[in-house]
Amino acid sequence: MRRIVGVDVARGLAVLGMMTAHVGPDDHVPFPPGGFAQLADGRPASLFVVLAGVSLALLSGGRDVATGTRLVQARVRVLVRALLLLGLGELLVLLGTPVAVILPTYGLMFTFGCIALRWSRPALLLGAATFALLGPPLVQALAALLLRGPLNQVVDLAVGHYYPALVWTAYLLVGMAVGRSDLRSPHLRAAGALAGISLVVLGHGGSWVARAVLGWPERLATSAPHSSTTFEVVGNTGVALLVLAGALAAGDRWPRALAPLAAVGSLALTAYTVHVLAIAVLGDVVVRQPTVAGWLAFLGTTVALCWLWASTVGRGPFEWLLHRVSTAAADVGARDEQKEEPTRVG
Repeated sequence: MRRIVGVDVARGLAVLGMMTAHVGPDDHVPFPPGGFAQLADGRPASLFVVLAGVSLALLSGGRDVATGTRLVQARVRVLVRALLLLGLGELLVLLGTPVAVILPTYGLMFTFGCIALRWSRPALLLGAATFALLGPPLVQALAALLLRGPLNQVVDLAVGHYYPALVWTAYLLVGMAVGRSDLRSPHLRAAGALAGISLVVLGHGGSWVARAVLGWPERLATSAPHSSTTFEVVGNTGVALLVLAGALAAGDRWPRALAPLAAVGSLALTAYTVHVLAIAVLGDVVVRQPTVAGWLAFLGTTVALCWLWASTVGRGPFEWLLHRVSTAAADVGARDEQKEEPTRVG
């Protein structure tokens, strides 16, 4: 599968944005509200999930949805990756860093994405709207009931505070709908940018109207990071579409200049995992008491090492593992599928 520079650039921005949310310095400026550091809270993670949906769509054929044996192989690859991401994520959680690790929920969402591989673009967008509208109140209701019980570790993936899959699957389905389109089309990029601007205004402007004018309660009407309300999902989706549209256009025009950033995107899983390991080694202080120097060191080291690795080795170590294991499992699944097919005599 040929890589698309713009998608890797957008994914690189998402990874660096999540690092900024974890180790970036706090600021206290009047605009934007909460400071510039607040821009990295929640939005890069949602972009990361939107791009995961794009990857699932590309893995299963892009505009030409896979069928037959190819569809079986795609589903096996997605399911195996889901299990590996879930396992890796839980190992990172065990490190005890003050970082909300997204990978376990990522794995759970991949499982649902496997079911949606054959959906059309309208069906994917309808599914995304359903999760965005019904997910937030459902999560709030279920969280109050289920997180008190003995299954809280499992239930947390679906209704937990930071990345509730019942809400965040909306981002995945939007990404899959985008991945079912022609990513090289200028018309798609213009439409994506226009849709992005509209959704940002609708999400954050709608939140203000709901709270200040209509008097809705904060828990339903806020668009604050990780609130997982409909307004936040709409606004974050708009930001993701804007970033992706810009990255696709820039990636076509300046591929060499953006190669270091694209390298981070092509090694996204490795970069994310290593940065959590680095926080575990350096200690909670890099998160609890962040500095500009520490933040720039994380970003600079990540970009430099990813660019060097991508230029000399190619696929990252964790990406290689996911590719190797999932491809081997898909080949076995395809052979089993072919054995079960009845012999046809012409």
